[in-house]
Amino acid sequence: MTTAAAPETPRTEVRAQARFVRTAPRKAALVVDQIRGRSVPEARTILAFMTRDAAVDVRKVLDSAVANAETNHGLIGDDLYVASAYVGAGPTLKRWRARARGRVARIRKRTCHITVALALPGDEEIPEPVQQAAPAVEAPPAEPTAEEPAAAEEPVAEEPAAEKKPKRAPRRRKAETEQPPAAEAESEQKPKRAPRKKKGEEES
Repeated sequence: MTTAAAPETPRTEVRAQARFVRTAPRKAALVVDQIRGRSVPEARTILAFMTRDAAVDVRKVLDSAVANAETNHGLIGDDLYVASAYVGAGPTLKRWRARARGRVARIRKRTCHITVALALPGDEEIPEPVQQAAPAVEAPPAEPTAEEPAAAEEPVAEEPAAEKKPKRAPRRRKAETEQPPAAEAESEQKPKRAPRKKKGEEES
């Protein structure tokens, strides 16, 4: 006996999910309850002015669901509304903290999974996913075969050799420089001093 295939139920929602979000499920649920049943523009306005930290994570999930509807199904995001939004508990990270008298206090860091589903007004059927054309791949340029003559190499113009500059004569030191003529004249005119006589020679 052959059984007939069950007819596919039409898609009425487009959803997005964020898993392992580092916030407590209770805190995220308080934010999600505020946007359930609202239109997308109204839900964005509510989340933008909420003071809770979980509103940032819920806003990201809402924007992801709108992007899925616009990209995959060709819908307009502002025409949708939040059909369902819920939060599930994720794994709990267990840490500890030192306390008095050598005891330890347990720290539970909760995580959660946030899901947001969008739908058209009146729960109309969502169109089938739009098939996007694959990006065109450019063919690599063909390599020249051995039969083709190689391109003639252009002669490289030789640069004229730089003219050698004459070497500069080394500088003379101050001691080697000649004395001025006035100083030489004074040294020639000054008579030499007679040597002193010893005491024994003066008495005699």
